[in-house]
Amino acid sequence: MHSTLRRRTLALATIAGALFFTGSAAFAQDNKTAIKVGVSVGNGEQIFEVVKKVAAKDGLNIQVVVFNDYQLPNAALASGDLDANAFQHQPFLDNQNKARGFDIVPVGLTITAPLGFYSRKIKSIDQLPDGASVGIQNDPSNGNRALLLLQTAGLITLKPEAVKNNNATPLDVVSNPKKLKLVALDAAQLPRSLDDLVIAAINNDYAEKAGLSLAKDAVIKEAPKSPYANLIAVRRADKDKPWAKRLVAAYQSAEVKSFIETQFKGSLVPAF
Repeated sequence: MHSTLRRRTLALATIAGALFFTGSAAFAQDNKTAIKVGVSVGNGEQIFEVVKKVAAKDGLNIQVVVFNDYQLPNAALASGDLDANAFQHQPFLDNQNKARGFDIVPVGLTITAPLGFYSRKIKSIDQLPDGASVGIQNDPSNGNRALLLLQTAGLITLKPEAVKNNNATPLDVVSNPKKLKLVALDAAQLPRSLDDLVIAAINNDYAEKAGLSLAKDAVIKEAPKSPYANLIAVRRADKDKPWAKRLVAAYQSAEVKSFIETQFKGSLVPAF
């Protein structure tokens, strides 16, 4: 009788110990102190040097992984090679989730990087000749964004439905009085194609890497406040983890905000 009771007690203790160990491991995973974050080359690297220092004060060690291609950071996050990334806006993330089957969600806003059209051939958009070749991004969200900016500048007119749904493509152009030739290229390729194009839409990080300034060099540019605020993204299963909240808090700190405003002087705008 006593032997049976002892065996039952030992079994319950073993189960309880296993549950405690499992729970502790899960807690440790939720509260991990070292994470990998993917960012795009250029200003993302600069900003995260400050974010790293702020996060370190809170005991969170950030390893920054730099990407030269917009298609790779979400794939790396989805596969578990990264814990988070910070390079994209919501329309781009929505498109990637839909097109590639990712389950990635935003956890906090970072910056707005106004899009600009740049040129090595003209100094003002008033000098844009008829039949000019115009480079835009070939990914759906940034291509749509570039077309909207051309419409805002009065150079083309898009189908209202495409504007409403934020999914405009060159096929949605209904008016093109200058007979512009729209050339869709990979975002990273556009700066290298400026010699072959009259103007090209170039995302801020690639523009900066190419030595282009939104304030000085852009012949068309978005207003500082736009719907295209960049964000920190994680896998859905991690969205409520303590480390994710600490990452967002580090980015949205007063130190980082001051650095963005001082360093970039309006070419990047804090979105938080």
